Amino acid sequence: MGMIKYSNLSITTFLMSLLSFTIESQSHVDVIFPLRKYGNIVSGDDVTEALKDAWNDACASVRPSAVVIPDGIFKVREGEFKGPCKSPIEIRVRGTLQAPKHPHGDSWITFAYVDRMTISGKGVFDGQGKAGWEKNDCHKRIDCANLPISLRFDFITNSIVRGITSLDSKNFHVNILGCNNLTFQGVNIIAPEDSPNTDGIHIGRSIGISILKSRIATGDDCISLGDGSKRVKITNVTCGPGHGISIGSLGKYTNEEPVDDVVVKNCTIMNTTNGVRIKTWPSSPVAGIATNMHFSDITMVNVSNPILIDQEYCPWNQCNREIPSNIKINNVSFKNIKGSSATPVAVKLICSSNKPCEEVKVANIDLVYNGINGPVTSQCMNVKPIISGIQNPSICSSSYTTASK
Repeated sequence: MGMIKYSNLSITTFLMSLLSFTIESQSHVDVIFPLRKYGNIVSGDDVTEALKDAWNDACASVRPSAVVIPDGIFKVREGEFKGPCKSPIEIRVRGTLQAPKHPHGDSWITFAYVDRMTISGKGVFDGQGKAGWEKNDCHKRIDCANLPISLRFDFITNSIVRGITSLDSKNFHVNILGCNNLTFQGVNIIAPEDSPNTDGIHIGRSIGISILKSRIATGDDCISLGDGSKRVKITNVTCGPGHGISIGSLGKYTNEEPVDDVVVKNCTIMNTTNGVRIKTWPSSPVAGIATNMHFSDITMVNVSNPILIDQEYCPWNQCNREIPSNIKINNVSFKNIKGSSATPVAVKLICSSNKPCEEVKVANIDLVYNGINGPVTSQCMNVKPIISGIQNPSICSSSYTTASK
């Protein structure tokens, strides 16, 4: 057999070409539904009905299709985009979609029961949250009025959200429920540090969720995982400001499902109130479990509570701390975490006296504190961590005093 010659084409170029072909093939569409097909649309228009009609036509297409939102700023009162669709469907967002300034309902835009969906582009979903934040006191009391979540993904499968920006949500930016194999890649989530309850991405009862190469700066958790979150991968995410990356809170309700197989890796967390955190309520109504959770290769920059297990989580004092949490935490690792803590207690592992944490591994921790409130330290309760490598601070180096009842 003769040798194959690649004239003027290096192996590297060939592989890059092949990769490009593969990516384009994954987003190939046969039919385009431009938004402007549905009216004489110009920047500033309300496109609620046009967007709904475009979606319905694309969803009914038997060939892969795309709805294209052009450059410009367009108002959308609310949108509910449901499947099942007859073939793969894509929404290409080039311009900005604006929510109403005044809150309405519990969600702004919802995607539900769709398989093989792509949302792509450099466009913006603008929640215009400021009008809602002024009315939002959920950070002060539990019986507050609900404001709309910007983007809901309900029972979405085998799909990807790529490149878009969510700006100034009134409530959560993104809420994921009942999804399977859903990826967020290269997304930007932005809201001011003081915007209440604006979690970046919240995951609940979903399997196979990936958040990759994204930037989240908001007023609450950058990413939060509720019960039933399984096979979650978070890599190359920059978080901050906000409240960090959190598993929980867990253990508040009676019908919660286990959390299992969470990987947080190669992330940078900056100027947040927490770094990586697992939180459960005391006095849990039923037993539960959170297991197989691994945090590694993370850089902290001026982070309060960089590493935290908190099984006494009780905002607004609406629980009884005297009754220990009923959530079992085991098989957890914190490895290769470095940077700076904004508080002297850089590592805090506070587990339940009823169900102490087990198989907690802590390896190669190097966190510094440059403040005036004493040396960097750590606190532990109801846990015997497995320690290896660098320990700065020394793990379990000081006692923990139970929070006031």
